[in-house]
Amino acid sequence: MGSHPTIVHPFSIPIHLGRFQFEFSGFGIAVLLGFTIAHVVSERELRRRGYELEARQFGDVLLAAVVGTLVGGKLYFVSVITHDWHDLFSRSGFVYWGGFIGSVIACWGMIRLRKLPFARYADVAGIAIAAGYAVGRTGCWAVGDDYGRWYEGPLAVAFPDGFPPSTVGQMTRSFHAKFPPAMDPSTVVGVVPTQLIEVALGFVMFLVLWRLRKHAHADGWLFGVYAVLAGVERFLVEFLRIKDDRFFVLSNAQYIAIAVFVVGILVMRARSGPAARPGPNTVAAAGQAAAPATA
Repeated sequence: MGSHPTIVHPFSIPIHLGRFQFEFSGFGIAVLLGFTIAHVVSERELRRRGYELEARQFGDVLLAAVVGTLVGGKLYFVSVITHDWHDLFSRSGFVYWGGFIGSVIACWGMIRLRKLPFARYADVAGIAIAAGYAVGRTGCWAVGDDYGRWYEGPLAVAFPDGFPPSTVGQMTRSFHAKFPPAMDPSTVVGVVPTQLIEVALGFVMFLVLWRLRKHAHADGWLFGVYAVLAGVERFLVEFLRIKDDRFFVLSNAQYIAIAVFVVGILVMRARSGPAARPGPNTVAAAGQAAAPATA
C-alpha cells in the first residue's frame, strides 16, 4: 500500500468592492505575479545593457505579452484540446504553449509597431519568461490543474476539488486513465505533483539564464538558450503528466517542445556572433580585445 497523499484544496482570495463581490483565484494571483516578475527582470536587464529606450517602452510590450498569452492559450485550448468553441468563454483552459506562441506573435507585432529591434527584447525575454514560468506554475498547483499520473508513493498529492478532481471516475472520463475495475469511481487518488516539479525546473532554467545574461553573443542568442531549455523541460515532464492527447507515445505538447528545442538551436547558431551593445558588456569586451594589442 502506498502512503497517504497530501490533500490540496483550491486557493482563492475573496474581493469585496461595495456591491460587487468576486474571487481572485490562486491561478490568477500566480499569473499576475509571474508577469510582474517578468516585467521587473526585463526592464532592469535592458537598462543594465544600456537600452534605455527599450526599457521605457517595455510597458507596451508587456501589455502585448499579456494579451497574446491569454488569447493564444485560449485558442490552443479550444482548437486543439476540446474542439468546442463554447469553451472560449470559460474560466479554464489557458494552455502554456498556446500562450507562449501567442505572446511571441503579439510582442513581435508591438515591437515592430514601435520600430524597435526585436532581438534586444528577445534576449532578455528568455530570462523573464523562465522566472515568470516558475511563479506561474504555482497557480496550477493552487487550483488543482495540470497534475500528473496516478501515484501513491512519497510526495503524492490529491486534488478532490481540482480541474478536474483527481478521482477515479473523473480521471477515467477526462484522461482515459486506467484503474483496477474494483475501485470506486468516487475515490480520490494521489497523483504526481508535476506542477511543483515544473516550478523547480523553471527556477533552474532562470538560474542558468541569469548566469549567462552577460554573454558576448549577439542579441537574441539567450532566447535561443531559453527555447532549448524549455523544450527539454516540457518534453521530460510530459511523461509524468496525465494526458489523453498522445499520438505515437508522445503528447501534442511534446511535439511542440521538440519544435521549440529545434528553433532554439537554430537561433543560438544564427546569433552566435559578437554582441554590439552600448552597455557594460560592450565596454568589457572592448577592453579584453584591446589588451593583446598593447602587450
